[in-house]
Amino acid sequence: MNVIVCIKQVPDTTNVRIDPETNTLVRSGVQSIINPFDMYAIEEAVRLKEKFGGLVTIVTMGPPQAEEALREAISLGGDEAVLISDRAFAGSDTWATSYTLSKAIQKIGKFDIVICGKQAIDGDTAQVGPGIAAFLDIPQITFVKKIEDIKDSFMRAERMTEEGYDIVESPLPCLITVVKEINEPRLPSLKGKMRAKKIEIKKLEAKDLDTDPDLLGLKGSPTKVVKIFTPPPRKGGQILEGEAKDVCAKLVELLKSEVC
Repeated sequence: MNVIVCIKQVPDTTNVRIDPETNTLVRSGVQSIINPFDMYAIEEAVRLKEKFGGLVTIVTMGPPQAEEALREAISLGGDEAVLISDRAFAGSDTWATSYTLSKAIQKIGKFDIVICGKQAIDGDTAQVGPGIAAFLDIPQITFVKKIEDIKDSFMRAERMTEEGYDIVESPLPCLITVVKEINEPRLPSLKGKMRAKKIEIKKLEAKDLDTDPDLLGLKGSPTKVVKIFTPPPRKGGQILEGEAKDVCAKLVELLKSEVC
């Protein structure tokens, strides 16, 4: 069972800065973490390896500092790590990112499952996983809360919905995106930490991938951010106290005054 996990290093939510020239996130020199949803993807891949054997390859696209995230993922049970890094990839939107990651996965070679977190906490789009599947032309199951079974080159999984969940069956290879309900990520072991320090990270640049330069980075991104601004602070509310019937009457009057 060869599993590829796509992770993203994201800025700590208290340290988000925007480049006013490009309207993109400033990542250099900013404290970063592995996207929290990707931690569940790593854990599920390691559990699949423990159950079926095989190899877990961790992949990320980002600046050189993203190597830190890969080493952390290795300490959690990953076997190999690939960093996709090149100035040509800077400013990629979800389309260009999905395209580049799909080309890197093709470069890595044979796989059975690609696992992604359901979304990244910085972009919050949940588009990259499905985009990778589309570029690879493989089936996808999104918002997976449980892998029920894998046998005879098929996977059966529970896909979370607003009303409950669907049971979906897909042939392999396929891509899944996972939600936090799927597992509880483990802590790194001492052995894992030691191995993560020594492992060689494979690096891929644009020249190493069979890509169309016009589909990379800002140039290949159909989504354009034209303006970024900070929303005005919310006005302070008020707490209504008293008997329920009196509070309801006051609330109705307040709502009427806001509408009228």
